[in-house]
Amino acid sequence: MAQNVQNHPGERLGRPREGAGSIARLGRRVGALFVDYGAAYLISGFFGWDPLAILAIFAAIQLVFIPTIQGSPGHRIFGLRLVRLDGAWVGLWRPVLRTALLIVVIPAVIWDADQRGLHDKAAGTVLIRG
Repeated sequence: MAQNVQNHPGERLGRPREGAGSIARLGRRVGALFVDYGAAYLISGFFGWDPLAILAIFAAIQLVFIPTIQGSPGHRIFGLRLVRLDGAWVGLWRPVLRTALLIVVIPAVIWDADQRGLHDKAAGTVLIRG
């Protein structure tokens, strides 16, 4: 019986091993998250460092920038783009679902063989190198 073995993350999604269009790796993802969360943390200083303000600002950053520039500022700084599986524009509802699940944290740390978190699977998106 033949096994469905994949040589690199994203191969079964038709993504290249490396370079533009390949699956974003952990280091870039974490770097982007630190940029976005750090920005939310700094901006929240205007509101008294309220933890809920930090999350709300983080969510707003995601919701404003993902549909407009194909990723958050952190994603773009680290050379990443968020696209649908077919490479098309993510639209408006996918960033809402993805961000809600990202804030819950658990779906973002459970990955499949393609290194897609449950938040990306649920939204039908993939974070790729731009």
